[in-house]
Parts: sequence; structure tokens; C-alpha cells
Amino acid sequence: MTIVRLGYVAMSMELKNASPSQTMTFAQFQKIEDREAAIRKLERISISNLENTLRLLRHNAVSTIHFYRLTSRLIPLANHEELLDWNYMKPLKGLLKEIGDFSKMHQMRIDFHPDHFVLINSHKEEVLKNSIKTLKMHYLLLKGMGIDPTHRCVMHVGGSYKETVHSLERFVDNWMEVPKSIQKMIMLENDDTSFNLDDTLYLCEKLGIPLVFDYHHHLAHHNNLNWEENWERVVGTWKYSPLPLKMHISSPKSAEAFRHHADYIDIEMFFDFLKEINGSVQQIDCMIEAKMKDQALFQLMDEVKQRNDVNVIDESSFELL
Repeated sequence: MTIVRLGYVAMSMELKNASPSQTMTFAQFQKIEDREAAIRKLERISISNLENTLRLLRHNAVSTIHFYRLTSRLIPLANHEELLDWNYMKPLKGLLKEIGDFSKMHQMRIDFHPDHFVLINSHKEEVLKNSIKTLKMHYLLLKGMGIDPTHRCVMHVGGSYKETVHSLERFVDNWMEVPKSIQKMIMLENDDTSFNLDDTLYLCEKLGIPLVFDYHHHLAHHNNLNWEENWERVVGTWKYSPLPLKMHISSPKSAEAFRHHADYIDIEMFFDFLKEINGSVQQIDCMIEAKMKDQALFQLMDEVKQRNDVNVIDESSFELL
């Protein structure tokens, strides 16, 4: 029997005026003549984002949701080349610690998923440097929260550049440029266009990185590979992690737009997967990537409660029988 815990991404459809991703573009920043005043405005936006994050965590605690993905847009322009003198962490220390303390008190797993421009396998040195800089920001935020950064940041392999094998090997080469502390933070996810499960497993096994299996991505881009035959290898990539195995679950928007995420989760598609892996791991944390965010989680749990092959634990967790 396997325990399944559900989580959702960044925004709540239940809470009003609680965006943790408020932003300011550099063009807007430049329009403010007083540079110090512009930086203070950036800090106010960042503080508001963190305050809303804390509101979201409180919402999760009340709803007994134990798994949540933080937005990577908490601090606008944090790594912009014109703002490298801005110590963005200084005014955020108190709030970051409060977020970390709250998540630990409620035993809530929180992590990040940087945007697609983070490319470890880029053939451009400047892109690699900026990617590492962005990953360092995530590392500093987690440290500021007092959370062990180990395996808290999931990312894609990167671009295939129409040469998959060379792109995989370039990831291996560039990985040596990534500081050890940041290497330990990373998990890799198979994607829906470039790097399938087998490609991603190659890197994860070679470099000792946990693999976050995206079932929807696999169905969209599998090259006739059977995921069940590789499941033990996926589980094996987590053997040295302090955290339970993590996966992503989403459903196709339609047959025509198969790669696009639907508003909610197709429970039959989800349980097709869960039936196959039941008993292979003690616990699996499933991040819901659906347009309706926490409402998709609540609707899925309402449907789970109608099944006779599960034991419901709370409002976001159940045990497969």
C-alpha cells in the first residue's frame, strides 16, 4: 500500500488578492527617476509576495494540504544585471524565516520550479552563468527560510538544440560548473518535447539526481517507451534523498491540445498510473499542474472519496488499498 499526498502550484483559486507573483519590469523600474525609491518599491513588492505566500501556507494548513510549490517570481528583478548591488535578501529575512518556521511546524513540503530560461545544458556561457545565478537565488531563499535545500528545486534538462545526445552530454559537462551546494538542490523532470523518460534517467543515474516523473509529459513524448519497465529505475534515483519520491500529474486539455494542461485532473488517468505503482514506494507526493490550482486538488479529492480502493487520510492525502 502506498500513501499519496497531493499538492498544487503557487496560486490559490480560493484566496482573493493573494498573488505571490506581483512584479515590476525593468522598464517600469527605469521610469522612476530616484533609483533608491525604485529599489524600495521592488522591496515592497517582494514583501507583499512573501506575505501572500504566508497567507497561502495558512490556507494550506487549514485545508490539510502538505505539499506546495512556491512561485519562482517572489523577488522581481532579483538577478537583473543593472541591480547586482541590490541586497534583496536583507529586508526579507524576517518574513522568510516566518515562512520556513510555519512550513516546518505544519510538516509542509515546499519547493520551487524555476522558469524555462534556466538552462544548464546551454551552449552559451552567458546563459549558463545566468542560470546558475537564478538557481543560487532559489538556494538563498530556502536557506533564508531555514529549510534544507536538498532536492527542493525541480527543473527540465533544457534545450535539445536538435541534437539530443550532444545536449545530454553538454548537461554533464556544464554540471561540473554548478556549485556542489546547488547541485544537491536539483531534481530533473522528463519533458513533453525534447527529453523523454529514458533521456532524463540517463542523466539522473549518471549524476545522482532524483527524477520527478511527469506522467502527462511521458504520454505526450515517450517514443514508444514503456514507463512501467523503468519505474524501478525512477524509484532508485530517490534512494539517497531525505524526501519522498515526487511526481507531477496533469491531464490533457483535449485530444487536439494534448500537451496543454486541463483545468482539472482526469481521475481515471491518474489512477491508471497509481494502480501500477501501488506498493512500490511507501509514499509518493503528487504535484497537481492544473489551471484551477487548489480547486483542482479539492475536486480530485471529492472524487477520490467516492472510490472503494482507497483509505482517505485527510483533505489532500489517501492510501491506496
